Amino acid sequence: AGAIREPILRLAAGAARNLTQRLATTSYQLPLRNPLQAAEQVAVLDRLSGGRVTLGVGRGYSSQLLGAFSVSPKDKRRIFEWCLDHMIRAWRSEPVALTEGAEPVIVAPLPVQQPHPPIWVAAFGPKALAQAGRLGAPYLASPMEPLDRLRDNYRRHVEACGEAGQPAPREVPVMRSCFVSADARLIARVRDGLEAQARRMAAESDGRMARRFSTAVDDWALVGEPAAVRDRVALYQEELGMTHLVVTRLRINVDAASAERSVQAMAQLLS
Repeated sequence: AGAIREPILRLAAGAARNLTQRLATTSYQLPLRNPLQAAEQVAVLDRLSGGRVTLGVGRGYSSQLLGAFSVSPKDKRRIFEWCLDHMIRAWRSEPVALTEGAEPVIVAPLPVQQPHPPIWVAAFGPKALAQAGRLGAPYLASPMEPLDRLRDNYRRHVEACGEAGQPAPREVPVMRSCFVSADARLIARVRDGLEAQARRMAAESDGRMARRFSTAVDDWALVGEPAAVRDRVALYQEELGMTHLVVTRLRINVDAASAERSVQAMAQLLS
């Protein structure tokens, strides 16, 4: 719920307002895209931002949304890989044809970052982990998966890279819900809201997905006073080799001022 279907447009607006932050997607759903158009849009964003794009890509999980684009869920991994392959070839300035007999085209402009912006693969489940490893791309986990499961997933990802003859990626991104405050009552309220959210998501998911969730906030979120959150960040760095912390927005009712202070506090913790 609340996902942005066309994040490139939103990031383009952000690129004009902020001249230093990196611009990233977490799961740009490739089976819904024309690979040449997607490659060109990402390249334009990379040029507009001076080379600040990180492209997190995914296969999609909603059968309803996939169906709206005439994509069968059983074909999404194949289409994902086909699309990513054509995008990478386009960024290398290779002539690309999407159908047999079509006139090949060369995409322009090319991205600032060569051969292309960093690519992270969002993955949820063993098949997606294996695919990310085969591609040799950093793996970006669901923000709801507990730390114990992440340990196993990142180990499997490194193994999948090795089996495919790919080096283990240097980048290890981890996506978490985060909230930092010195107000104990506000922290307790945020924890209660996140626990309720986790219970609701588990109840609405099928059995396989529900088993991957934990309602214990500390299993999948970084919430607390600055010192406590700093210690949790250090734990993720030690246990997983985390190089990038991707902070997701809170999907609970927190006033804008408190949310802004939390973002600023997280930035200070990570600087």
